[in-house]
Amino acid sequence: MIDSSKVLIADILTEQFIPDHVFFYVEKGVIHCYDGDKNYTFKEGDFCIARKNRLARYTVENTEDEFEVIMLCLEETFFINFQEKHKIKTVEFKSTDTFVKILKTELLQNYINSLKPYYNGGLSIKEAFQEVKYEELILILLQNQPELAGIFFDFGPPEKLNIEAFMNKNYAFNVNLERFAYLTGRSLSAFKRDFKDIFNDTPSRWLTQKRLQEAYFLIDKKNKRPSEIYLDLGFEALSHFSFAFKKHFGLTPSELIEKNTSR
Repeated sequence: MIDSSKVLIADILTEQFIPDHVFFYVEKGVIHCYDGDKNYTFKEGDFCIARKNRLARYTVENTEDEFEVIMLCLEETFFINFQEKHKIKTVEFKSTDTFVKILKTELLQNYINSLKPYYNGGLSIKEAFQEVKYEELILILLQNQPELAGIFFDFGPPEKLNIEAFMNKNYAFNVNLERFAYLTGRSLSAFKRDFKDIFNDTPSRWLTQKRLQEAYFLIDKKNKRPSEIYLDLGFEALSHFSFAFKKHFGLTPSELIEKNTSR
């Protein structure tokens, strides 16, 4: 039910959808996060909750130290059982931030230190102790910041959102159409139907064109190199990006750069 890990950043960089609430503690290094609206920075010693049903990207700052994070992924079933056991009331959490900084306290730092003996080779908490250590964490967090109950015990699916605003904000995230549909509060068929009504195009074609238009602007006006932008625009491989760019604009990104330098 619960996945616990102390991992290198390479293991968490690729997934841009957050399906469950995640508690993490930065043990070494610095990580920058972006959710489509806001940039966040977490450094050694910082605590955070990454909220479920959000999109995000991550970049590790180059430092001499290897980046390490203690991460606890908390599924909804855990919170349902926890609320039933402890009779916790749901309160309103006013911030819309994807990444919620957690207050540093001696109790929380002691909790992190207490986790280490229970790790199996530094990769996962021993199964016999998982439930009790997760429960201990939530009790500590709610004692320090009771308003977090508004995050933890919100079990409803994403509300139906304005597709136009959502897609214009999040088009660069590399997730499938099922994710976009879910996050806008729709079935896939309803998402495609509503998308067509608004954009007069299919989601797949619109996404490709939107990403390529932004790429052209960044290369042409901001002097960005293809290798700097293709991942942030939702392309998985530089070769695929270059092929799609050439097909759409009639010249490769490199040819656009050469054209600009010869002006």
